[in-house]
Amino acid sequence: MRVALTIAGSDPSGGAGIQADLKTFHQHRVFGAAVITLLTVQNTTGVSRVECLDPELVTQQIEAVMSDLPVGAAKTGALGNAAIIQAVARMVRGPLVVDPVMVSKHGAPLIAAEAVQALREDLFPVAALVTPNLPEAEALTGMVIRDRAAMVEAARRIPARAVLLKGGHLAGEAADLLWFEGEERWYTGERFETPHTHGTGCTYSAAITALLAYGLELPEAICRAKKFISGAIRTNPGLGHGSGPVNHFQVAELSGLEEGS
Repeated sequence: MRVALTIAGSDPSGGAGIQADLKTFHQHRVFGAAVITLLTVQNTTGVSRVECLDPELVTQQIEAVMSDLPVGAAKTGALGNAAIIQAVARMVRGPLVVDPVMVSKHGAPLIAAEAVQALREDLFPVAALVTPNLPEAEALTGMVIRDRAAMVEAARRIPARAVLLKGGHLAGEAADLLWFEGEERWYTGERFETPHTHGTGCTYSAAITALLAYGLELPEAICRAKKFISGAIRTNPGLGHGSGPVNHFQVAELSGLEEGS
C-alpha cells in the first residue's frame, strides 16, 4: 500500500486543503495521512476566519506519522506562518511537493507576509517540486508575468530543484511550465469557462504527490496529474453558491502502476 502525506489547512466545505488532498489520494489508490497546520472558516463564497496551530503541535503530528507509516511522498498546502514552515522543513523526509498557498480563491491571506522569506530560504531547498500559480510566482519573484517568456524567467528565479509554474491565470490555453534540470517542459490543456475551480491547486499538487509515491519520475507524474485536474474541472459538480469544488470523483490514470489494494 502506497502512502502519501498532506501537511495543510482544513477547509470545512471540503473543496480545498486537507479534504481535497485526501480525496485525491484516495482516487489514486494511495493511503492518505494528514497533518493539519491551520483551521479555516470558509465555504464556496469566502473565508471568514483563519487560525494557525501551534508549531509544536504541527511537529508532533508529523513525527507521529513519519515514525509509523511508510510515507512515499508528502506535500504541503497552507502553512500559515514562518514558524510552521520551519518546523515542516526540519521534519519531512522523502519527496516533498510544496504548493506555496498564499491566498485563498476568494482573496483571503493564508500566510503571514513575513513567512514568504521562510518559504524561499527554508522550505524550497528541501522540496522536490514547488507548484506556484502566477500570482504566487509574482509574489515570490517581484515580477509581472504576462506571457510564456516571463513564466520561464520567473521559474528560473525561484530557488527550488524543480518548479511547476501553473499558467491558468493567463489568457488562452491552460499551459503549465515545468522548469527542471535546467530545461523547460510545457503541459497544455483545454481551458474550461467555469467559476467552479475551488481547490484546483491543492488537487493538482496532491495528484502529483500520489503519483510520486508510486515512484514515477517527476515529468510523467505531472503529465498524469494534469489530465486528472483537467478532467476534474471539466466535470465539476456545480456545488455551492460561489466558486465550487472540482470533481474529486474524477478517474485517475493508474495504468502501468503497481496499485495498492
